[in-house]
Amino acid sequence: MREEEIRKTVRRQYGKAAKRAACCGNAEMASRIGYSAKEIESAPDGAASFSLGCGNPTALASLKEGETVIDLGSGGGLDCFLAANKVGEKGRVIGVDMTPEMLDKARENLRKSKHRNVEFRLGEIENLPVADNTADAIISNCVINLSPNKKRVFEEAFRVLKPGGRLMVSDIVLLKELPETVRKNMDAYVQCLSGAVMKSEYLGMIEKAGFHRVKVMEEETVSLGDIDLNDDSVKKTMKQLGLSAQTAREVISSAASVRVYGLKPE
Repeated sequence: MREEEIRKTVRRQYGKAAKRAACCGNAEMASRIGYSAKEIESAPDGAASFSLGCGNPTALASLKEGETVIDLGSGGGLDCFLAANKVGEKGRVIGVDMTPEMLDKARENLRKSKHRNVEFRLGEIENLPVADNTADAIISNCVINLSPNKKRVFEEAFRVLKPGGRLMVSDIVLLKELPETVRKNMDAYVQCLSGAVMKSEYLGMIEKAGFHRVKVMEEETVSLGDIDLNDDSVKKTMKQLGLSAQTAREVISSAASVRVYGLKPE
């Protein structure tokens, strides 16, 4: 499938999700992937429901007052609002998302909030609508795996960061290759599986973009014992992806959630 076809499919599916009452998670799920109750309470009502991914990049980004932050694939804006709390009124947060429906949700959430230092822009993370040397920090939460051109994403991140700026992303990577049936499944792509690449390849792309000190800050794998294949939601996902129980187990053991850091040299 060509890059533009993948992009259109992802945009369409997340646009549909944004129109539903809830999308990607809730406060309970947020706590499981690293968001504190205080953080969730500090965000506008509804932001968490359209923003969850596979980690909390703001927790590890060491954001400072007055900094400028860009969030790649900002969804409903949760990470943008949390970043805004950390950079303060003198700071600035820019969320970029390619899905108009998600931007509508984010801007609706912004209107509910007290923040005047947050803005949301329509754009692709492979071609950021941001000037060179703008940001002190770039964050992203389980979005880069959805890009059909991850190399370009990291090159763009490097471009818009100031010298000395840092990258902190949460994402899904592979520890071993996925079964072929999953790799070719577009539903699996949209659900952040078949678009993921091997961890070594992911880190290599960040380094080739020019980043230094690239390292995995945190890594979490899912234990087979943590997944109940008889759970209704799990069975529904397996049916959507056309997975047998054995293939589902292979998929579960293939992926990991990572928090990755990189530094743009001075």
